[in-house]
Amino acid sequence: MSVSDPIADMLTRIRNAVTARHEAVFIPASRMKVSIARVLKEEGFIRDYAIVQDEGRPQPNLKVELSYGGRRQPVLNGLQRVSKPGLRVYVQRREIPRVYGGLGIAILSTPKGVMTGQEASRHEVGGEVLCYVW
Repeated sequence: MSVSDPIADMLTRIRNAVTARHEAVFIPASRMKVSIARVLKEEGFIRDYAIVQDEGRPQPNLKVELSYGGRRQPVLNGLQRVSKPGLRVYVQRREIPRVYGGLGIAILSTPKGVMTGQEASRHEVGGEVLCYVW
């Protein structure tokens, strides 16, 4: 099935899996999705991720293992897509947004790769704001 916004589909699958308290979620893989999963792992929002090739399927899947704290409370509380196919949102390095006063992160696609807003500020680059995570 064709999806018009694959990143929004990824975020929705993760959001639904966290709500249902699943251990892992499978998402059709792409380089952008793997980069977003790498950032989420580095920031501690997910436990791990891996690319899994299923028998009989041409496209590999991205397995995202979700992380939970004490009393099975999810570490990932919210995901919000910012830049959409119909309305792209770009920021300069001085305009990088802070999410929940620094408690969350903004994930940006920059010329130096996909990274958090803080990393983009350190590297002094701007880019497309993909999503907010808190």
